[in-house]
Amino acid sequence: MIEISTEIPELLVVDDEEIALNNLRHVLKKEGYGVTTSQSGPRALHLLDERAFDLILTDLKMAKVDGMQILRKAKELHPDTEVIMITGYATVDSAIEAMKAGAYHYVAKPYKFEEVRKVVGEALEKTRLKKENLKLREHLKVFRGGNRLITDNARMKKLLETARQVATSDSNVVVCGESGTGKELLARFVHSCSNRSKGPMMSINCGAFQEELLANELFGHEKGAYTGANETKKGLVEMADGGTLFLDEITEMSLAMQVKLLRVIQEKEVMRVGGTQPIRVDVRFISATNRNLQEEVKLGHFRQDLFFRINVINLGIPPLADRKDDIPLLIQHFIQKYGALMNKEIKSADPEVLDILMQYDFPGNVRELENIIERGVALAKEDTIETGHLPEDLRGTCLYTFRKKSGVIPTLADQEKAYVEWVLRETGENKTLAAQALGIDRVSLWRKMKKYGIE
Repeated sequence: MIEISTEIPELLVVDDEEIALNNLRHVLKKEGYGVTTSQSGPRALHLLDERAFDLILTDLKMAKVDGMQILRKAKELHPDTEVIMITGYATVDSAIEAMKAGAYHYVAKPYKFEEVRKVVGEALEKTRLKKENLKLREHLKVFRGGNRLITDNARMKKLLETARQVATSDSNVVVCGESGTGKELLARFVHSCSNRSKGPMMSINCGAFQEELLANELFGHEKGAYTGANETKKGLVEMADGGTLFLDEITEMSLAMQVKLLRVIQEKEVMRVGGTQPIRVDVRFISATNRNLQEEVKLGHFRQDLFFRINVINLGIPPLADRKDDIPLLIQHFIQKYGALMNKEIKSADPEVLDILMQYDFPGNVRELENIIERGVALAKEDTIETGHLPEDLRGTCLYTFRKKSGVIPTLADQEKAYVEWVLRETGENKTLAAQALGIDRVSLWRKMKKYGIE
């Protein structure tokens, strides 16, 4: 989550009148602010060259360098710093000029200290909000892009090391793995480690388009190539020039399209739909599939010549069920991700949730785990994801387990209380269903709830 800043706000106070300067410093220090003072405009400019301040209070009329010059310098070097003008020459013209130049507020002498405290507090609140928004945007960048592969699994670490080594070559790569294992993420990792990392990486799911539309997306078209083609359009192959093109689910591509793609890879040139002149391209191809490519070749569903062109290097991602030691790490990563996106203070998952997820086989792999945690973060009202926040079908697979608390073996009464509470949660607090599940009547259930203080 984004942490609220506890830093002491730093203020710069500039005034060529010593008494006024000392009075302001005294008042603002009593408010708990860090205060730096300057009795001259030139020294204030020097201070701005050295560091940034959260807020500047400056007299408008000063010798050599006045408040307007300080304001402009502050906005040039530190755009997020707020500036309050203080002057004994309170005219409408000077107020408007200061505001147009970016001043937060304008205070006229003689001023009341209470007025200054109020304006300073409001300006610092605006600065704080801008800082927090900036931190949030930076935090979200980590989750809305990037090439982070979260793992502590030995097999995955070896795979990443192999991917890093082959990335520096220009060889085409095939990434194999079940749906949801993170094939595109691995492709982006290869691209980011390659010599092409400064070039573009374009992506397309080959199973999402019919043959004609796929050709249009990959190769582009010339103006007038067909009805509705009012403008020339570059295809993804052309747009990926100097970089990488990721072809997801390449086995969904028709045999006719495979022939066209093979020609692009062999000749290193592309012909737009309706075009007459080939266009030279320099592209690395990374393909992905959840099928056995060699088996698809044997069945006649995939061209052998294309197979040899794209499958120079093969990287296989293991399913999540084969690397369960990554589950706790991924859970915490997704909690942080969706906690930030939803602005919720979720710290962890309940140990029982972890038990259930560690026992689950995850047919949908990492993507399914991510969806489960996203749901949990959305439903959680406190700082922990509980079993009740899991999908109903997943909750039904869990087993009641005995657990030590703080290293102490729980008593039979502790276990009975915990078990009754768990059954009540599982039945949605329906006491009739809970009593039936426990094999007792409602009166006996009521007595146990009263005995253990269960609300």
